[in-house]
Amino acid sequence: MIEAQQLSKRFGNFEAVGGIDLEVRPGELLALLGPNGAGKTTTVRMLGAILRPSGGRARVAGLDVVEQAQAVRGKVGLLTEYPGLYGRMAALEYLDFFGALLGLDAPTRRRRAEALLRQFGLWEARERKLDSYSKGMRQKVALVRALIHDPPVLFLDEPTTAMDPQSARVVRDAIGDLRQADRSILLTTHNLAEAEVLADRIAIIRGGRIIAQGSFAQLSRQLLGEPLFELRLACPATAALPFLDGLVAVEEQGDNYLRYRCAEPRAVNPPLLARLVEHGLPVVALAEMPRSLEEVYLRIVAGERETPSPVTQPSETGLDPALSGVARP
Repeated sequence: MIEAQQLSKRFGNFEAVGGIDLEVRPGELLALLGPNGAGKTTTVRMLGAILRPSGGRARVAGLDVVEQAQAVRGKVGLLTEYPGLYGRMAALEYLDFFGALLGLDAPTRRRRAEALLRQFGLWEARERKLDSYSKGMRQKVALVRALIHDPPVLFLDEPTTAMDPQSARVVRDAIGDLRQADRSILLTTHNLAEAEVLADRIAIIRGGRIIAQGSFAQLSRQLLGEPLFELRLACPATAALPFLDGLVAVEEQGDNYLRYRCAEPRAVNPPLLARLVEHGLPVVALAEMPRSLEEVYLRIVAGERETPSPVTQPSETGLDPALSGVARP
């Protein structure tokens, strides 16, 4: 549904995006992560047919983003980091306006707007002017705008920015539901916990180039090694050592716990536990030690693997915010 091959963008002599390759399959959510100025927003705008690429090619929903740019905009729901709402409009009026721009008939616009405003807890405020909304409420309206035409592809740039925890949870749940409806979603976020929960795959961009790509499990194993397991006992840990010989190599030991790495836990852990129970050792717990996307991400961008040198990029918010999300010729 989303495919880029050597996609690049230059602003004068500055290379903002330096030839990236990525794809997002139907029903998949790809989180595009990277530090400020890495090229995330520029990439999203090229894929959304707002910025014309300087090189390479991209297709969205089978359409070329350059040769069929207007058709691409009709297939895409775009939420930018700075959505630029029309503050003098009421929410319902605003969504009706954008729905008309996207070619929806009046009954469909009303039905979609009501359903989405109710879903995001904004229906009671539908007649209020948008400039009276809080930042979180405005962000939810912008997301509703991106969804008003029921697009098969979504580009979400920092969708939970400025939201309180409850509102952010509503949006994350909605994103999960959208993915289950076979939409393809490209998400950029600085909230790594959010990306870890939502993403099927992760791509990390730095200096305008993708430096790592894969599932969280793939990246964590590549960066952090095999999974680490902790065995806790209701007796001194040393009592278990003779029974682990030949099964695992203990990496860390405390008074009543042992830690070891294991590439095949399904093959190793059941006989390990059976051996301990057979010899009467009181096992309290055996669990994999948690890993976080934050740890993996920070190792990658800090250069603990071979990556291109980072560059300083100018602001990616040069597009008139009032035009973001509008289908333009």
